[in-house]
Amino acid sequence: MPKSQVRKKKVYTPPTDVRPTTASSSSSRKPSPVWLPITAVALIVVGIGWLVLYYLSEQEYPVMAWGYWNLAVGFGAMVASLALLSRWR
Repeated sequence: MPKSQVRKKKVYTPPTDVRPTTASSSSSRKPSPVWLPITAVALIVVGIGWLVLYYLSEQEYPVMAWGYWNLAVGFGAMVASLALLSRWR
């Protein structure tokens, strides 16, 4: 049986006018500081703890005078942690 010819593939070279600049490449971006994920996890824990304490104490703690604004504080802490985690590399 005759053997088929082996075709050589051409090496791909991207066009020069479309290449990304070195400033926007991901290799030049610095990694996140160590405090960022630690702070984000701490905010999540504080937010959940605030809400759990608020519900289990029947709206007396952490701050009774704030009333339902305690919910805003708890959820606000968790949203702030999401904002921090969106900047994590």
